[in-house]
Amino acid sequence: MPKIIFMEVIFESFEQLLNPEWIMKNGGLYLVIAILFIETAAFFGFFLPGDPLLFVAGMLIAVANHAFPFQNEMMNLGFWMLLFIAATALGYCVGYWVGKKFGYTLQNKKDNWLFKKKHIESAQEFYKKKGGFAVAISRFLPIVRTFVPLIGGMVKMDFRKFSFYNMLGAVIWVVGVTSLGFVLGENPWVKANLELIIIALVVVVTAPVIFKMVFGKKKTTSVS
Repeated sequence: MPKIIFMEVIFESFEQLLNPEWIMKNGGLYLVIAILFIETAAFFGFFLPGDPLLFVAGMLIAVANHAFPFQNEMMNLGFWMLLFIAATALGYCVGYWVGKKFGYTLQNKKDNWLFKKKHIESAQEFYKKKGGFAVAISRFLPIVRTFVPLIGGMVKMDFRKFSFYNMLGAVIWVVGVTSLGFVLGENPWVKANLELIIIALVVVVTAPVIFKMVFGKKKTTSVS
């Protein structure tokens, strides 16, 4: 029963986090910054909706100029994207540090509601296949992006190399998804069908990476 209640709370929170009006009433885009950091810095943030949240943030920047520091909407877009990039890049650095300092403890930690070893194992497998590049493209995979920086710390990946891929992934992810929300933000159809747009966004963002992983695995198997 407690686990069911916990899952209900997660789903309700997820729904609220994708509601533009709720976001603006509860911290605005500063709330988005905090969520992006938590999702990538803490293992219990794996359920947070980074991709659709960036899309919604782009919509808000396009339609709510009065709530932002500049008169020019393009300057507002650049300002907030820089903050989003900083938040998720810093989150990855924290995840790396946690993995480096407490990796052994996490690997031997028992499963509970907030922590599943299978998530770390999935991230480890992904890291083995993609190497350092996994740090960059993991941004496009929910759950995986929370645990890949932990794995980078666990295997003691060179921090300069980690930082390069960290920033590369942060820039591509934030600029790409936020800009998409910004461009489509004032479209009436998009506003009326936001849930469908978000589902499509998650599919479009994650499908190519997943397909490449599966295709690559089959190709490797056939060669061997």
